[in-house]
Amino acid sequence: MPGWRTFPVDCTVFFGPLVTRLCGIESEKEAPVQLKMNKNSLFAVLSRSPWWVSFLIAAGMFMAVRQFLPDYAAAFSTLPFLAIAGYAAWRQLRAPSAERVNESLEALRAMSWQVFSSKIEASFRAEGFTITAMGGDAADFSVQKAGRVALVACKRWKVGQGGIAPLRALVGAKAAEEAHECIYVTAGELSPNAREYAGKEKIRVLEGGELVQKLAAAAR
Repeated sequence: MPGWRTFPVDCTVFFGPLVTRLCGIESEKEAPVQLKMNKNSLFAVLSRSPWWVSFLIAAGMFMAVRQFLPDYAAAFSTLPFLAIAGYAAWRQLRAPSAERVNESLEALRAMSWQVFSSKIEASFRAEGFTITAMGGDAADFSVQKAGRVALVACKRWKVGQGGIAPLRALVGAKAAEEAHECIYVTAGELSPNAREYAGKEKIRVLEGGELVQKLAAAAR
């Protein structure tokens, strides 16, 4: 094509490893075909950022790469970032407004334990989990999928600002049950110390818009 630098380039040699590193994908040792995405990978971080951030990175990538490679190779190098931009835009368009989230959280806090817990159970079952009720105070449910077990604590969902104590109890239950993950559900907030502790212990906090979307998806 006129105006294009046309020397043969195998784009996968240059950019194949880039895609793997962007997504932070690692193979599980016990299951060679199973893939696991790092939540702190560039893909994960950008997918949570405004969509235009990935678009600007793609534009900058194209301008930089075309200085050294043909235009088609430069265009190919932007595909991961354009895909992330599209995915981020799709997620952000589907996300409920702040007003709607607040209204939904208020409605959740007004529910009885029986109603709220049934919604939590339904939301995990809708995602393909097997769920088992637990009798202790530290965790309310054990959810299982693809050989992995997570303990879910949600009985304190009404608390306005949760502290560290229930999180520590959940971590202790995880160790006792030899579970892989902890999930703490709240329709309120966590104190700064509790949020720091959750990050340190890798506890997934299911709250705010994510909680609202999860329950809404199961109700459809």
